[in-house]
Amino acid sequence: MTARTPRLSRLRRLTPGRGEEGAGRSGRRRGATPKVVALGGGQGLSASLAALRRITGDLTAVVTVADDGGSSGRLREELGVLPPGDLRKALAALCGDDDWGQTWARVIQHRFQSEGDLHGHAVGNLLIVALWEQLGDPVQALDLVGRLLGAQGRVLPMSAVPLELQAMVRGHDPARPEDVDTVRGQATVALTPGEVLSVQVVPSAPPAVPEAVAAVLDADWVVLGPGSWFSSVIPHLLVPELLDALVETKARRVLSLNLAPQPGETEGFSPQRHLEVLARHAPKLALDVVLADEAAVPDRESLADAAKRFGAAVELAPVARQDGSPKHDPELLAAAYDRIFRMHGRIGPWR
Repeated sequence: MTARTPRLSRLRRLTPGRGEEGAGRSGRRRGATPKVVALGGGQGLSASLAALRRITGDLTAVVTVADDGGSSGRLREELGVLPPGDLRKALAALCGDDDWGQTWARVIQHRFQSEGDLHGHAVGNLLIVALWEQLGDPVQALDLVGRLLGAQGRVLPMSAVPLELQAMVRGHDPARPEDVDTVRGQATVALTPGEVLSVQVVPSAPPAVPEAVAAVLDADWVVLGPGSWFSSVIPHLLVPELLDALVETKARRVLSLNLAPQPGETEGFSPQRHLEVLARHAPKLALDVVLADEAAVPDRESLADAAKRFGAAVELAPVARQDGSPKHDPELLAAAYDRIFRMHGRIGPWR
């Protein structure tokens, strides 16, 4: 237990549905869909959300807020706001497959092409920031954008303050391959030619968004990853209240591994090494399932041993696109998640 535990207890009492008469483990009657929370950022989280929205109608995305590159970085620097880019991508991934959903997904992802100051800005970034300024509440504004898009789920920032990512990197300067330097900024960390040893966020111990903590505590399943390991996945574990919720939640926890190492921050990483660095940043975190693409695991025994340290089983499934690109196929990933939700742990009240 930590000093933050009483606050988590208060949040748990505020979350709806627990302990209702005649309900299941999460207070939902038989026949309801599982309540799922997905954590991450960028394209990895988008892939997970595109899959999960196919199998549940109760989905919440908790998104990292450390981006400092591109349109997000410019808006963050000029206006002092949360970086909206990963939040926008999550909203787009939750848009439906009908004409309304797909039209809005394209609109908010559209980037202006010009010779002026608007060049490179995404329409969705500007819309989100405009509503933040109008409403003064990032969560309320994101909920409103979600209703406009017809998003099949909710998008929340993991913290209400913009964060700076800092990494200890060996060999960031190729001329000094053995030296360890502090590298600042998510965009720089993601592209470092050196070996990332650890990451932290500034400010340290940032406040979590209460709605994100409550969602994790009230979930049936929590999905972490896939995504940029040091800049999108691990940062969630550096927000103390969010980490406490991930440790204390009664939800089952799934870690979804990447299809391939990422050039730069995880160059040369094996699947099991991804788990090892995760354990170094969050040694108290337990997992129930580690999901990996069967073609991306050359040493299944080593991955199984690494997963056991978290108390997790390994599930291997074909989840990659058939075109050979290191991208998840939404339908295959949805099938893998659905099988995990059905087969692991207690039979949920939604079955």
